[in-house]
Amino acid sequence: MRSLYWRALRETGVGEPARQGMGQDGDPGYSTAGVVADLAAQISSLGEYGNATRFIAAADLLARSRNLFGFGARAAYPVASHFVRFMSFVAGGERKVTLVGDTAGQGLDALLHAGSGDVLLAVGMSPYEHMTIHVARQSARQGLDVVAITDSSVSPLTRIARETIIISSNSQSFFRSMAPAFAAVEILAALTAAQSEVKAAERVKQSEEELAAFGIHWKPN
Repeated sequence: MRSLYWRALRETGVGEPARQGMGQDGDPGYSTAGVVADLAAQISSLGEYGNATRFIAAADLLARSRNLFGFGARAAYPVASHFVRFMSFVAGGERKVTLVGDTAGQGLDALLHAGSGDVLLAVGMSPYEHMTIHVARQSARQGLDVVAITDSSVSPLTRIARETIIISSNSQSFFRSMAPAFAAVEILAALTAAQSEVKAAERVKQSEEELAAFGIHWKPN
């Protein structure tokens, strides 16, 4: 991965977007792949000490929660959905994990009776969505603890959240990357499972077996 990255830098120039290398001689596809693959370094940085302490604090909050909610708008919506899916394996007893938002068909009414002891994961990257800020702020007013996944220490979500995970959404391509945000959700789920008494691995296996029995997951004859 390092050799791909450094070769791409030599061919396209330091700091140039990958799309600028598409018109050069040689193999532009190879150069582009090398530069865009720098996302691996951004994801790897999530394990550094400063980030790790934030993850541990956020996971502790999630593990002690009564109910969990996930919210994200537009490009952040799949990240919130990813969070809810993973955390549903960690939740035990009567604890519910709910994806809120119109796209899920739940609307915001799922938060009407939420309050103290509940936790909302709010995902928002620049340019920040008004709805994400509004939902996070109103949830905090109702007594929910907010955990934010965002891309800056000056993000409006950081002023609302009790715990904040700061990731990078920069990309050498023409789009903002959500790959680090997906990785952050998976780290949170793993840390929360480690702090919970629920045997998440067994629940995942059981769920996969049940989905295969319903014909949702493909199985060889």
